[in-house]
Amino acid sequence: MPDKLVPVFEGEADVRGSYGGRGSAKTRTFAKMTAVRAVMYAQSGTSGVILGGRQYMNSLADSSFEEIKSAIEEEPWLAQYFDIGKAYIRIKDIKGWGRVEYIFSGLDRSIESIKSKARILICWVDEAEPVTEDAWRILVPTLRYEGEGWNAELWVTWNPKRKGSATDKRFRNSSDPRFKVVEMNYRDNPWFPAKLERTRLKDKEERPDDYDHVWEGDYLTVVAGAYFAKNLTEAKEEGRIGMVPIDPLMSFKVFCDIGGTGARADAFAMWSTQFIGLEIRALKYYEQVGQPVQAHLEWLARSRYVPERTTIWLPHDGDTQDAVYDTSYRKAFEAAGFAVEVVPNQGRGAAKARIEAARRIFNRVRFDDKGTEAGRSALGWYHEKRDPERGIGLGPEHDWASHGSDAFGLMAVVAEATGTSLRPMEPIPYRRKRV
Repeated sequence: MPDKLVPVFEGEADVRGSYGGRGSAKTRTFAKMTAVRAVMYAQSGTSGVILGGRQYMNSLADSSFEEIKSAIEEEPWLAQYFDIGKAYIRIKDIKGWGRVEYIFSGLDRSIESIKSKARILICWVDEAEPVTEDAWRILVPTLRYEGEGWNAELWVTWNPKRKGSATDKRFRNSSDPRFKVVEMNYRDNPWFPAKLERTRLKDKEERPDDYDHVWEGDYLTVVAGAYFAKNLTEAKEEGRIGMVPIDPLMSFKVFCDIGGTGARADAFAMWSTQFIGLEIRALKYYEQVGQPVQAHLEWLARSRYVPERTTIWLPHDGDTQDAVYDTSYRKAFEAAGFAVEVVPNQGRGAAKARIEAARRIFNRVRFDDKGTEAGRSALGWYHEKRDPERGIGLGPEHDWASHGSDAFGLMAVVAEATGTSLRPMEPIPYRRKRV
């Protein structure tokens, strides 16, 4: 196995895992090691199952069956201990040995039934990025068996896609000493094939938008068909994503998209910006779900966006009265001392207008790397919903990325309408504090 994976399989552990990009040999290594451990269990007289899980599995073809089969068959010393059929893999019936076999299951539909499986020795979840927190909460407690010198283990391999996914949160940065998880990419594979190297170089040249995600194990910053994929790539190449300074003499403009309150609410999103000459500085991005306006005001206070120097820009529903809290967002922000502007309803085609405005002003935007990371993720994901049967677009997909993108689009519309992206703003008069 690659040297970097050796410590993952040494000693005792509750979780063993690896994440990263294509060509790292992590999947083949984990597949082979399930077989090695199956033989070790059987030789010690231990019986049970090795569960191969994935979030989505409609048939055996969607499972890790073929990967495990190939990993066993390429090692003659290992293959001699296995009986492999079209739909099963198990240790041969050897006198004095335990009985160990593989089973495969999808977590989206069969998670509850996993509780009734035979004694699970190892559960290996491959392609684990989309596994939900609900699935992990049910799966992990089922791995409760232990014997002399061993305990049931969870093995996890995944290609990171979204920062903050359930899998990432649980396993990537855990401080638990019994979690052995490492990052693996193509350069960590000493047997990285020449064919894949040609593919990698071709992707780097022709598909730069997702190269880092596919080959370097980075989070996915843009998806195929995303409205702002090209714009974000250009911003990165042109050095417009980095540390962005705040101009102490200029005011702040905070652009919002309203998500409402309560358990079923969408996200409330805010971009804080400064318009300085031809440049728009995107300083921070904020997003919360189901929180009252007071939570948003507290964030503004912590971020030092004081009412005297900050204007809040709201979409047309900023004037709408909330039935529960008996106030509108405009009234709530004004009560806190902020100047508030509400952008009128642009009518049919408003979403498309925001997208086009954002594309037009994108080359004037500089993004603070840390402060806007979550917002840039939303921009990179924001894409069109497609009708697969008719092959036509149905407008923007309303998902987790739409609120941050709508707030950014509102900023673009305002910048164009007021001309602030084309002329310098008046500086705020400097007042010396009395000592």
